[in-house]
Amino acid sequence: MKQRKRNVQSNRVLRWIAGGLLLVGALVWSLQAQPHRYRTPIPFPNIPGYITLKCDFHMHTVFSDGTVWPTIRVEEAWREGLDAIALTDHLEYHPHRSDVSTDQNRPYELAKPLGDQLHIIVIRGAEITRQMPPGHLNALFLTDANALQVKDWRDAVQAAKAQHAFILWNHPGWKAQQPDGIPRWYKEHTWLLKEGMLHGIEVANHRDLYPKAFQWALEKGLAPMANSDLHLPSNLDFDLEHHDHRPMTLVFARSRSKGDLKAALFAGRTVAYFQDMLLGQEKFLKPLFHNSIWVINPEITIRGRQQVYVQIHNRSPVDYVLQWTGPEPKSLRAPKELRLVSGKTVLMNLRGTGAAKTGTQQLTLTYQVTNLWVAPYKPLKVEIPLRVTFRR
Repeated sequence: MKQRKRNVQSNRVLRWIAGGLLLVGALVWSLQAQPHRYRTPIPFPNIPGYITLKCDFHMHTVFSDGTVWPTIRVEEAWREGLDAIALTDHLEYHPHRSDVSTDQNRPYELAKPLGDQLHIIVIRGAEITRQMPPGHLNALFLTDANALQVKDWRDAVQAAKAQHAFILWNHPGWKAQQPDGIPRWYKEHTWLLKEGMLHGIEVANHRDLYPKAFQWALEKGLAPMANSDLHLPSNLDFDLEHHDHRPMTLVFARSRSKGDLKAALFAGRTVAYFQDMLLGQEKFLKPLFHNSIWVINPEITIRGRQQVYVQIHNRSPVDYVLQWTGPEPKSLRAPKELRLVSGKTVLMNLRGTGAAKTGTQQLTLTYQVTNLWVAPYKPLKVEIPLRVTFRR
């Protein structure tokens, strides 16, 4: 009898333990099953006089050939650290027309309330989807996207201009329209530019980079842009868990408002952010670089041929790859290559040559940042000033 009671008690304990384990397992599973709803900042610094807005001006929803509802695009942008997005569904292509409205204003109307809640600027846009030339054009800051649904593409862009839209040329080297992947400038684009109906150009789209388009941007006064052209959910196109990211356009605006964002685009204050590269005018890239890095100990002392370290912290999300351009000071040796890792403090190894006279000198180390382009294949040149005291 006593043995039976012990067995009953043991069974109860085992059931209690098993039940507890099942409860813990269910809790762990439910936590793993829940989507992580958190925002990951993109720590680009501001530059003097402007704040840096992270933007994506080209994406699609189920209202054309995308696979997600407009509000999903807003939450994706919030999670991925963006400040502004444009919903740019195709005006001429509606494969889901039997399931959703063909009203081109609906994506914006559905997305904006959530954008307001999450402090994401949502822009009403549309993609004018025509053969080359002129190819595909995005019209941003529209008041009525439906007004652009006309037969002739010239009438469509003129309708966009009448609404004071910002118009950009999408993926100019898209292989579906340029089989060799090389962008070509046609007389139609000259007409658009002359008539004030072309203001920006994608120098990068999704996984493609167009150096020729970047050259046109510089020569013709177009805002260089990089956009995702998302159709699928963003985490299916980009490996967000392993530091992959969508292309985006950095816009230097006077404030975080739709009006100042629009003004900055028309003024051409943009830099394209593509993979580990930044492409734009030197007047924007240089302050962006220098505001990204912090030389922790710019004043050092070197005795003879002593080795010393300068610590440089990189606050930006980009690894800056530096190559020496010289001339090299006679008094010390600096590394010929240096990678300033994103979010890390890096040691710059300096060594005295023994040739310097005793005293303090102001020295400048000159590098080029190979992944920051001020023109196609032309890296940004930067200077790192140091105050060095030499002793025997």
